[in-house]
Amino acid sequence: MKISILLPTFNTAPYLAECLDSILAQTEQDWELIAVNNFSTDASPDILQAYAERDPRIRFLQNDDILGKTGVSPAMRFAFRRAGGGIITRMDSDDIMPHDRLSTMKKMLLESGPGHVATGAVRFFGEDGVGEGFRRYEAWLNNLALNSRHFAEIYRENVLPSPCWMAWRSDLVLAAAFEEDVYPEDYDLTFRLRHAGCKIVATTELLHHWRERPDRTSRTDAKYLDNSYLDLKAQWFLRTDHDPARPLVLWGAGRKGKRLAALLRTCGVPFRWVCDQPSKWGHIVGGVVMENFELLSQMTDAQIIVAVAAPDGQAAIKTYLEANDQVAGRDFWFFC
Repeated sequence: MKISILLPTFNTAPYLAECLDSILAQTEQDWELIAVNNFSTDASPDILQAYAERDPRIRFLQNDDILGKTGVSPAMRFAFRRAGGGIITRMDSDDIMPHDRLSTMKKMLLESGPGHVATGAVRFFGEDGVGEGFRRYEAWLNNLALNSRHFAEIYRENVLPSPCWMAWRSDLVLAAAFEEDVYPEDYDLTFRLRHAGCKIVATTELLHHWRERPDRTSRTDAKYLDNSYLDLKAQWFLRTDHDPARPLVLWGAGRKGKRLAALLRTCGVPFRWVCDQPSKWGHIVGGVVMENFELLSQMTDAQIIVAVAAPDGQAAIKTYLEANDQVAGRDFWFFC
C-alpha cells in the first residue's frame, strides 16, 4: 500500500535538501511525496522543483488557494486533497527521517489495521542546542511510547508528535482532518483522531529527528504564543469526555485555573471549584465559591479537571485522587 507523505514548506531552504534526502533514503520505497510550497519567499520552491525533476514520486505543488491562506493547516489540507495513498504521514521540511521510519510505521499500521495511528520516539536537535523545556517534552513523549498511556495524558500536551505519525486515510477522513483552520493544528488533529475512536500504537524506536530553531513557525507565529492551549483543551473535553450527569470539579486557583473557570462559565457548564490553599477558601471568583479540596472525598462519581502546574503539587494531587479510587483518564485529567 502506497504511503503519501504530506510536506508543507515555508522558507526552509537551508534545511530542505537534508530533509528530502532522508526521504529518498528510506528503506520503504512505495511512497509519494506531496510537497507544497506555502508562499515561501526564499529558495524553497527551486529546491522542491529540482528534486521533483529527479524523482517522479515527488510531486511539487504551489499552494494556489484562492484566498491565499498561509499557515500549516491550509497547506496540509491542500496536500491531503491531492494525496493518492491509502496511508498518510506528515513530515516537516526542516526535519530528518531515520532511514527505516516509513517501513516501521507502515508495518505497525498493517498489523493493527484501520482505527489505529502509529508513532514512535523522537529526538530534538539544533545547531544552537536544545532547551530544557524541549528535552522535557521529548522525554515525556518517549515515555508515553514506552507505556502506551497517550490518551490518559492528552490534556497535558499534545501526545502525538506533530511530524511523527502515520494514519489510515479513511480514519483521517472520518476525523475531518485538516478541514478547519484550528490552531495548534497538530493538537487539534490528535483530539479529532481520538474523538473518531482511533487508538495509538507506538514503538520506542527512534523515528524522527526534530529540528529546534528559534525562527520556526511555532516559535514566531502569534497563533502559537499561548502554549497552554486551554481553549482547545476545554473545547475537546466538553465534546469528548464531559458527562453532564456527573458533577464537574475544577482544581486550581492560579492563572490557568481561572482561565478554565471562565471558559466553563462561558459555555454554561456548572462546576465546583477547589484548591489546597486555605487562604482562598470561601472567596467568590466569577460567581463561584472556592472550596476545600477535601469535599472530593464526599462526592460520588465526580469528574475532575486539574489545573495545577507545579510538579510537586501534581504529584500530591495524583496520590490523593488515586487513594480515593479515582482513575486518570476516567475520573481526572491534568490540563497542564
